[in-house]
Amino acid sequence: MRIQREQVVRAAWTLLDEAGLEGLTMRLLAKALSIQAPSLYWHFPGKQALLDAMADTLIQDVARTLTADSPWETVVRTLAGDLRRAFLQHRDGARVYAGTFVVSEHTLRVSDTVIGSLGRAGLGPREAGWAAFTVLDYVLGFTIEEQGFTAQGAETAERAGALRELASARYPHAAGAVDAILDHDFDRRFDFGLELLVVGIRARLPAP
Repeated sequence: MRIQREQVVRAAWTLLDEAGLEGLTMRLLAKALSIQAPSLYWHFPGKQALLDAMADTLIQDVARTLTADSPWETVVRTLAGDLRRAFLQHRDGARVYAGTFVVSEHTLRVSDTVIGSLGRAGLGPREAGWAAFTVLDYVLGFTIEEQGFTAQGAETAERAGALRELASARYPHAAGAVDAILDHDFDRRFDFGLELLVVGIRARLPAP
């Protein structure tokens, strides 16, 4: 029976969760599916094409409760939260999405919703588009750091000790913020950064 594209993507997520992004190779994926490499390449000519398909499935449920007519602030906050949860579903999920340029119904639906809501609030097409991608870039960067921070475990604790020691010896301002830098309350940290974005967007809107 011919392997289906959806089966390949599901198997790729399973392999990614086990081995991480570096361990996700076309050879190992073909082996996991018990197929020959040519059958795999019939669906995806290379790893980047596979990552594009995986990225598309990541956001299939993002912003489903929103439309371009929804209040812009609700759209931005909900979109950011949905994206973060989507990226955290899988090991290296944010890294899978980063660097892709997926043209699909899912990506365009999400983009159209946030750009449309910002446009209705008064931003021009360029500002609305840039603001939308600024939100995406924030979530991506934050989640990549969050997943990397939690994945390193004991190594992170060792580096934290080195950070405290060096900051205390030479960098007093950084030393005063070490506890905040190493804070594991990622929900609060995410909300703080998102609030900065919302305030910044609000400042760009035309006066009522």
